[in-house]
Amino acid sequence: MTTSNGPMTPPPASSDPTEIDALRARLEQLLPGAVDDLKDLVRIPSIAFEGYDREPVRRSAEAVAALLRGAGMAEVTIESVADGAPAVIGRTPAAVGRPTVLLYAHHDVQPTGDETAWTSAPFEPAQRGRRLYGRGAADDKAGVMAHVTALRLVGEELAAEGLGVTVFVEGEEEAGSPTFRPFIEAHREALEADLIIVADSANWAVGTPALTTSLRGLVDVVVEVRALQHAVHSGLFGGPVMDSLTQLSRLIATLHDENGEVAVEGLARSADPSVEMDEADFRRDAGVPDGLELSGGGPLTAQLWTRPALSVIGIDAPAVRDASNTLVPVSRAKLSLRIPPGESPDSAMAALVTHLEKHAPATAEVTVHEGEKGKPYSARQHSPAMDLARSALGDAWGTAAVDTGLGGSIPFIADLLEVFPEADVLVTGVEDPESRAHGVDESLHLDEFARVCLAEALLLRRAGSLAQDDS
Repeated sequence: MTTSNGPMTPPPASSDPTEIDALRARLEQLLPGAVDDLKDLVRIPSIAFEGYDREPVRRSAEAVAALLRGAGMAEVTIESVADGAPAVIGRTPAAVGRPTVLLYAHHDVQPTGDETAWTSAPFEPAQRGRRLYGRGAADDKAGVMAHVTALRLVGEELAAEGLGVTVFVEGEEEAGSPTFRPFIEAHREALEADLIIVADSANWAVGTPALTTSLRGLVDVVVEVRALQHAVHSGLFGGPVMDSLTQLSRLIATLHDENGEVAVEGLARSADPSVEMDEADFRRDAGVPDGLELSGGGPLTAQLWTRPALSVIGIDAPAVRDASNTLVPVSRAKLSLRIPPGESPDSAMAALVTHLEKHAPATAEVTVHEGEKGKPYSARQHSPAMDLARSALGDAWGTAAVDTGLGGSIPFIADLLEVFPEADVLVTGVEDPESRAHGVDESLHLDEFARVCLAEALLLRRAGSLAQDDS
């Protein structure tokens, strides 16, 4: 991706280049082992979704715990609450008067989808060129290994200086973090920190780092349309009765206007970003076929970061191969609404439900089942922690970081800010636009991974200054 008029804030003066080069040289020696460890994590199919075997998730947590112990963490435990998936907490407590940094990642992964669509087996990591392919190779087992590798680089000196470091590796983020809030409340004392670094976002492009300063929130619903009590012959009854699938389709069609803009009244928008991305790059990264127009209007970054987006992500209906000559009596669809910073999930949910009920046809019963709600996030643009992050990213990449939004949601960020209101939260990334997180052929660019590890090591080295900056 490329930028125009972007907020590419020059980083503060870097550390001694000789010092950075020495750290980079040490990193080069550690990288082969780090990549091997990442491959081992990828081989564990740690899917925390309902209906999947929970044993691999437990095995994944145990592997992460072993890595943290090997990286020198003083205390490492595997914890869970309310029958949730196992999370790992590693701690090296701070000396009196010294700050603590919390490093977050997650070890669970998305389901693979159709495994035959993958170029190589999703849980058998494969390197092609400078990319490592496999489910979780980027999202977010690379985040786990970035933390581990940074501690291998500078953990001993941090301990000697008294900086506290806590690593929190969640086990159910991809499944919606159902026990996240009770978990951090139960372990509040162990997780409390002055600075929280969340390694679960994306960089602007290969070769250009990013600091994620806004995230869209999320609400979803399942809308059910019932036209009949049971299926009936389409020839005998079709005409006076419109099948449920057609009626569901007509209801879905009301959600957008003719230009593809969300047509639900009452949804908020934020101001357009001052950074824009190249359309050709976006089309390539998104996999939009040549010749197809894009939906909506205005800057791409606004459509992705600061405006609502509404998608149909699932439909319950007969498969084509199983279809019989009957009118489908009931159909369901799951709708996913992304909301920009400044929008309330409760208000957005109410607006979506009201729209569906208002446009419900008189020829069917429409029921809306409310689902997940996640708050959007907007960071403080300027703080000592943000300046430290920009400095570390700029030194590791050799180019200034771009302040970006993210169209996806990380709902637990709001929980972190509510439970730890005094902490600064930084959202950093291991992915790039070609990583295809959640999709087929997910991958990690290994050169970017090395820069992520270097940036985090530099940031941890400099985090001790936060105590002076905040005084």
